[in-house]
Amino acid sequence: MPDADESGTICALNYYPIKGLSPVPVDSVVLEVDGGFPGDRLFGFAKANSGFDVANPKPLPKDRFLVLAQQEKLAELHTFLDENTRDFLVTKAGREILRVDLKTKEGKAEASRYFFDFLGLSEEERPHFVEAQPHRFTDVSVVSETLMNAVSLINLASVRDFENQIGQPVDPARFRANIIFDNWPAFHEFDLVGEMIRAGEVSLKILARTKRCAATQVNPETAKRDLQLPALLRKTYGHFDMGIYAQIVSDGMIGVNDQIHPT
Repeated sequence: MPDADESGTICALNYYPIKGLSPVPVDSVVLEVDGGFPGDRLFGFAKANSGFDVANPKPLPKDRFLVLAQQEKLAELHTFLDENTRDFLVTKAGREILRVDLKTKEGKAEASRYFFDFLGLSEEERPHFVEAQPHRFTDVSVVSETLMNAVSLINLASVRDFENQIGQPVDPARFRANIIFDNWPAFHEFDLVGEMIRAGEVSLKILARTKRCAATQVNPETAKRDLQLPALLRKTYGHFDMGIYAQIVSDGMIGVNDQIHPT
């Protein structure tokens, strides 16, 4: 059994259907071995000059897509994609801005025009809606297929320690994790890289620490770059890391309020 101070609780579960856009919270989800978080980063808006080939999908750097690291204005939008019908909705400040059918050529073109105009992109950056399942548009897809299908986790105690160190609030939503949990010691997750943990019914192997990029500078509420977060991590801890990636090694269900602990 894990020590009492190593047994945590899952606080939230999220997936991000479209890379760089809004999360979808869920209360529970069934995970499958090496299957990634269901629905996560299966779609993206690739730039015209990205080089992405739907017929032969290859991992590409994040800057080939619309992402917060480059386009912080994306945080002004709330988006929803019905993964079955491809009905795509964009709202801003509670007002509907765009609703299109991304199954159709016309719907994809209208979405492309909207983001092109909203973000003030160059013609070379004109975005196109892409999918190539089971390919996922995760940031670490360029590292390996295993990491492409990993799930991301954030320990709230680590975030609180960082807040205390820098004297500023840090919204955990900046880290866009699949699994958010609490009640572990701060940064204990870093000690467990290469080790196994249990979350609900699921066994996971911690693969790597998550190196943070400029996307975390963006306040998810204001869409402003108001915190030099990677630089502050480096100044505070000597590294750019917050959170971990883990491989799914057994099938099962996880849910909010489930336990998470080392095994």
